[in-house]
Amino acid sequence: MSQSVKLGSYLRITNQLAQRFGLGNVSFLEFIKFLLVGLLNTLVGMGLMLILKNGLEWPFWYATFTGNTVGAIVSYLMNRTFTFNSKVPIQVGIPRFTAVVLTCYIFSYSISRLISGSMESFTIGQFYIDSDNFAILLGAIIYTLANYIGQKSFVFNNYAQSSS
Repeated sequence: MSQSVKLGSYLRITNQLAQRFGLGNVSFLEFIKFLLVGLLNTLVGMGLMLILKNGLEWPFWYATFTGNTVGAIVSYLMNRTFTFNSKVPIQVGIPRFTAVVLTCYIFSYSISRLISGSMESFTIGQFYIDSDNFAILLGAIIYTLANYIGQKSFVFNNYAQSSS
């Protein structure tokens, strides 16, 4: 089976699932753009979190909140124009974006903190990872998935805007 046939089957299944969850069509290019913006957002936000937590010894919640706030600004600007090419007015999009980001932040990092709280520090190869840093990494994964769903279905959904 050729790669294009496999990819077509995957995208067809993905679009069917997305429609069931109210996400509309999920295009491969849009998802790649979201991942690229997410990479930039991660470099900025998580980089700042780790610098604040490890370099400046800020408490976990202050470091993650500050890193996520700065990353969220980058995310909003890039996803609105580059990923979703949204026409949702800024006065509608920013409150929705803020609600989604805060909900995803509390949800993701609370769960990751809960999971990592029962763990001891560990090493992978030469890297020492304490429970706070593990919580940051796990929280970022959960946050990314939840944030995509929220932004796609609620923030930058032009159809949701017309029903407001």
